[in-house]
Amino acid sequence: MTTPTSSAAETGTGERTEERVRNLTRALISEKQRGFLADRPSAVAALARLRRGAGKQIAQVPDLWGLVDTGPLAEVPEGRRRPTEAELTRAEDAVHVAVTLWALHQQSRGTAMHRLGSRAEPRGLGTAARALMRPGDIDEPVRKRFVRAGTAPTLSVLAQRLREIVLLLRGADIPLDYGLLAEQLYLWQSPGGQETVRRAWGRSFHSYRPAGAPGDDTTGSGSAAPDDSTDTPDKDAS
Repeated sequence: MTTPTSSAAETGTGERTEERVRNLTRALISEKQRGFLADRPSAVAALARLRRGAGKQIAQVPDLWGLVDTGPLAEVPEGRRRPTEAELTRAEDAVHVAVTLWALHQQSRGTAMHRLGSRAEPRGLGTAARALMRPGDIDEPVRKRFVRAGTAPTLSVLAQRLREIVLLLRGADIPLDYGLLAEQLYLWQSPGGQETVRRAWGRSFHSYRPAGAPGDDTTGSGSAAPDDSTDTPDKDAS
């Protein structure tokens, strides 16, 4: 699927802004997650600070400025175009929201709550929300929270509604690919992007099959169920 606006246009080397958002978020969280799981005091303290920003935009929590290094987003390697101010703001907000939600998700968990998704094991928002429900059953309170997130009118409201879902995921030990979430939060802020992201979330929610269930093809030959990807089919899936 092509990206919805020129804000996601390819740079001179073929990398798009949303890809930089996804990759930076994965790198930031992976480093912090390793430290937290190794019980390093600095990482534990950083996570405690970060989770206070969960559900808020970066401008609302100046105490966290510098704790999430979004500087690489503004760098302009040779052959790439400089991101516009609007792109940079959207990218910074997306990274901040994703990293702080991960910190909330990781709290008191002894295993990694950020995990990369794949075609065989999607770990996007729609898949995670459906995994909260018993096989063959629709949990109406969970479904309503998921729908509320999909219909959020602003990023601030979306961040708050995602916070509610993340708390449920934490309680059920269901991981999420926060790099993918950051990428989708970036696209969500772009003109036309909300529809693209909502479609991806809805598709993965409805196509979810628990491992070993009828129709699950993750252990045999053939193609796996659709994922939350909002990009082209050959992209690393999530």
